[in-house]
Amino acid sequence: MFDDFGGFMMNLIAGLPGIVIAMTIHEWAHARVAYALGDYTPRLQGRLTLNPAAHVDPIGLLMLFLVHFGWAKPVQINPMNFSNPRRDDILVSLAGPASNLLTAFITLIIFVLLAKFNFPFTDGVLIVLNLIIVYNINFAIFNMLPIPPLDGSHILKQLLPYELSRQFEALERYSFIFLIIIIATPILSYVFVPLQRFIFGIFKSIVGILL
Repeated sequence: MFDDFGGFMMNLIAGLPGIVIAMTIHEWAHARVAYALGDYTPRLQGRLTLNPAAHVDPIGLLMLFLVHFGWAKPVQINPMNFSNPRRDDILVSLAGPASNLLTAFITLIIFVLLAKFNFPFTDGVLIVLNLIIVYNINFAIFNMLPIPPLDGSHILKQLLPYELSRQFEALERYSFIFLIIIIATPILSYVFVPLQRFIFGIFKSIVGILL
């Protein structure tokens, strides 16, 4: 029992930086792109900051550790403020996952550079850096799933013809059920593991060429 609790606490401590960074970067990117495209709503709500307190939902963070499903404070936007609502909603939705992938890539570059200069890594530092990469890649993959209210659903809805878009939007009432099914079954692992390895493999190849 105590060993299990100790393991949980170690995972919590080591994983906390990666999860907080992933959540903060993701929501900040949504807010920043929405603001750049003409929507001042995120600014009025104090979301144009990299302060984790503005983006991290404590309950969502805890649930992520307990049941591997959590959430940050969603950035609210008003598409009516966009010059091109459909295009701009897609750009705002893509901003979150794209920022997570960029964060993972930059972290990998930092890790490789430190290794080249013989930085004295401890096991703890190695685990933290690895989890920053893993959690950011996972955040990008998960949020691109076409399930409301995830970013992938916003993108798909805007790409579909109007009638199909309205029908897809009606599925939002069942989104929680869909998420529970995905989380409670091995379905997600069949998506996450191959995509995670694929993305990480691409990053390693690019870093290998650059450095």
